[in-house]
Amino acid sequence: MDDIVKAALAKWPNVPDCYGWLGLDGRGQWYMRDDKAQAAGPFAVLRGEPATSPAAKGSLLRHDKLIDFIGRNYESDEQGQWFFQNGPQRVYVELEVTPWVWRIQLNGEITSHTGKPAGKVGACWLDERGRLYLETDLGMGVVHTADMHQAAEAVESGRWKPEETTVAALVERGQYVRSPAARQAAVAHG
Repeated sequence: MDDIVKAALAKWPNVPDCYGWLGLDGRGQWYMRDDKAQAAGPFAVLRGEPATSPAAKGSLLRHDKLIDFIGRNYESDEQGQWFFQNGPQRVYVELEVTPWVWRIQLNGEITSHTGKPAGKVGACWLDERGRLYLETDLGMGVVHTADMHQAAEAVESGRWKPEETTVAALVERGQYVRSPAARQAAVAHG
């Protein structure tokens, strides 16, 4: 976490959390979701829900310094909800797929969408939609679609042995919350 963020937390410890305004898609891209985007529907299709509107995604963030700042201050809470610590405020992230999106480097190393090294691969899965997931030292994540050629080589060589599973089973195994906003709304309504 950036020092400036730590200082803001110390100065203003009781700033309310923010829900629904930031999303992470399955390609590791951040989206800002204003009131209009949130009113268009959920960021991602959750269990059994109808397809989401493209307008619900919001605006793709393109400012490199902002994206890097989000990445450096991205973490999870004790309930498995992922957030960006924006100064004194936690901005909870709506996840399209997983909290991490893996990029496979030419040397075979795996990094996250934030640039952090993923570490050792512990397990590998294929979901019902054909997406490939890896559990690493950093946590659970989906392999970026642009890196499926390198992933296929790892599978064919026997380094990774994917097991078939479902998105719901992966969410439970990874213990992460895909929609903190929906969870917050459910808690608020008892």
